Amino acid sequence: MFKTFKEAWKVTELRNKILFTLLILVLFRIGCTIPVPFFDDSSIKVINELLGGGGSFSYLNMMSGSALANGTLFALSISPYITAQIIIQLLTIAIPALERLSKEGEEGRRKIQSFTRYGTVILAIITSIGYYALLNANGVINPGTLPKGFVAVVIVATYTAGASLVMWLAEKINEHGIGNGISLILFAGIVSGIPYMIVNLASQAEKLVFQILIWVATIVVFILAIAFIVFVTESERRIPVQYSKKTVGRKMYGGQSSNLPIKLNMSGVMPFIFAQSIISIPETIRMIAQPKAGGGWEKFFNIFSPSSPVYIVLLFVLIIFFAYFYLAISFNPVEVANNLKKSGGTIFGIRPGKPTADYIRPVVNRITLIGALFLSIIAILPMILSNIPVLSPVSLGGTSLLIAVGVAIETEREVEAQMAMRNFKGFLE
Repeated sequence: MFKTFKEAWKVTELRNKILFTLLILVLFRIGCTIPVPFFDDSSIKVINELLGGGGSFSYLNMMSGSALANGTLFALSISPYITAQIIIQLLTIAIPALERLSKEGEEGRRKIQSFTRYGTVILAIITSIGYYALLNANGVINPGTLPKGFVAVVIVATYTAGASLVMWLAEKINEHGIGNGISLILFAGIVSGIPYMIVNLASQAEKLVFQILIWVATIVVFILAIAFIVFVTESERRIPVQYSKKTVGRKMYGGQSSNLPIKLNMSGVMPFIFAQSIISIPETIRMIAQPKAGGGWEKFFNIFSPSSPVYIVLLFVLIIFFAYFYLAISFNPVEVANNLKKSGGTIFGIRPGKPTADYIRPVVNRITLIGALFLSIIAILPMILSNIPVLSPVSLGGTSLLIAVGVAIETEREVEAQMAMRNFKGFLE
């Protein structure tokens, strides 16, 4: 990986893209330190107590790079943008008019992107109202002598503006930088919190010897986990392909054997990000509704609390669902079969065209199931281990590592692809 980025640094265009991406990430981290009006040190303490229960709140705090716990401008982070993208993509499948619009080329994609931006702002407003209601109910906000209505408008507008700015930063990375903007912003937030998580884990031990052992054990587990995640992420099923010979002028081309690689985890970390964003919606509604203690609505929302078995099972199922959903919008077996047919390639024992697509489809579905189960286990295992007191600080360690390592691998692939497009000699050799 480091060699890839070292060689990419020598290419002026790629170097400029990398520097632009780093600049955007620095701006994101600066935004995570800008305080929101009407918050003070006592407010930050109360917010950290509210986040101490783990689950959705801790996950949202991780996504924001601890901006939520610190009550800063980017408290909502990229979450509204992710949720808006999920909703628009689902509506594109469900509503024929949007499906036709998505197939109209660049113009259609621009309109779909506009709908996503509007949806992001609407969701940011709704989520901001929920956060304000939660913070106000817990005495976090200090309005002083100002009217509460004015304070509410300022806080909601600030959070909404922060979420909109993060969306803009992510899109700028997509347009002028390297990698996926959403993934890289998540990566920046997670990496900034990992040192604190390790220190917090070590602080659980009372004696120095135990602290050293915990540090060493944590580092070893992290290294092994990274190696396992890389192994699974890079694993692939290779379908052998034979290309027919053809004569062009006096030369004969083709006739060689190759393979069609199918990644075990083709969708990367996006199914987990999508699932976690959806499953956090009940918590957001709960913040807005503020159900009566002991009432029926509170019992209903408790079903979706992170400590509930229903929450864990639902997260498990949603990750598998979004793995197949992401596969459906990013991989088309018919298109792959047609491309093989046009280039004169055939799978051994399978006729070109529709039979090839029918052969590829179940293979991809089985591979996707294995990758989805891997993501699901990585996601729910830390939640189960968090019931052990000494391991509670690493309740999000597995998912954090999964996202961080996955984003790093995806970014490296894009750098390699752009180097290959430019026929970079050092890379091709």
